[in-house]
Amino acid sequence: MVQGRADPERDGVADYVRHLSAALTAAGEEVVPVPVVGPREAAQRLRALRPDLAHVQFAPSAFGFSARPGLLPNLVRGLPFVTTLHEYGWWASPRWVPGPLWRPLERFGWWDRETWRFAPRSSALLTTNEGHARVVLERLGRTAVRVPLAPNVPDLCRTSPGAPVDRAEARRKLGLPADAQVVAFFGFVHPVKGLRYLIEALARLRGAGRDVHLLIVGGFTSLALPEDEARAFRAELTAWTRTCGVASHVTITGRLPAKEVSAALHAADVAAFPFTAGATTKSGALLSAFAHGLPTLVTAADPPDPDLVDGESVVVAPVVRDALVLVDGLARLLDDDALRRKVAAGGAALMAGRSWEEIAATHRDVYAEVLRGRERHA
Repeated sequence: MVQGRADPERDGVADYVRHLSAALTAAGEEVVPVPVVGPREAAQRLRALRPDLAHVQFAPSAFGFSARPGLLPNLVRGLPFVTTLHEYGWWASPRWVPGPLWRPLERFGWWDRETWRFAPRSSALLTTNEGHARVVLERLGRTAVRVPLAPNVPDLCRTSPGAPVDRAEARRKLGLPADAQVVAFFGFVHPVKGLRYLIEALARLRGAGRDVHLLIVGGFTSLALPEDEARAFRAELTAWTRTCGVASHVTITGRLPAKEVSAALHAADVAAFPFTAGATTKSGALLSAFAHGLPTLVTAADPPDPDLVDGESVVVAPVVRDALVLVDGLARLLDDDALRRKVAAGGAALMAGRSWEEIAATHRDVYAEVLRGRERHA
């Protein structure tokens, strides 16, 4: 498993790799991590291991926004590669090369502007969403295998499907009011998650006489937000709750263990993901809300995610960075029991095929096909 050196507690791709590796191991595969410091060191490690294949988990941030690891396939001849493109379609190295100059290199499979030799040299390409698969087809003329994401945190509180959960106890442990309507956000707490607008929306809802409480679950420090910046943003967000007059009606937990995250999601009535770029099913945190049966509000992405349909699987706030639009969307959810039940069921239906066991099975099928192809051409 060729991967970056990020901490899974601070990086979404690293967390994905941890879950995938565990699921593959449970299915009987021997998975060896090969963190990439430099391509030559990784090549030496792969030559020493002599694996059946190398699976690259690619995102620019995973390799420190350096394209040099993309030389690795040229340094390990004869080893089949598979690459998962966690991010694709927005980056290039070097950035100053005009797009038209990349196109013939990509179309003929010589070089890729984002991954260098990883994508052209890989026997199979995987993506986690349709948007990335579309760019792969347009640029490289190849069909990627789509492997959907699983929730960051599955439901860890139910002993069996449909079993009751003690919401009152979960609220008590979090210090949440017993009778308020609780809106939950879960995930890395970054400026791009739109929480300033959600806090302002909370203030407007309370100003209209609604007993609403906001629960923010997740760590601030990550690969994208170093510790000093994370501390500053947490202070800024806390100050904003005071400015909006809702400091006593916002609970910020920081990072919690998975079991406690699951309990916190069960303590909520609805979830909200007001991302400033819009929400898609690329978000493992959003999928976690679905896995817990939470009716969910999202901001619209451009282009929109076809799985996130207003009134069917979610309620969509059609404009980003707009507290008033969030107020309207939350009021729709909080006031309509039938709508909450409908979108909760729609969100839960999107979880089909998204367990780590099913994702591992898809990977094993891809690996087997790659190795069969290698044998045919041997």
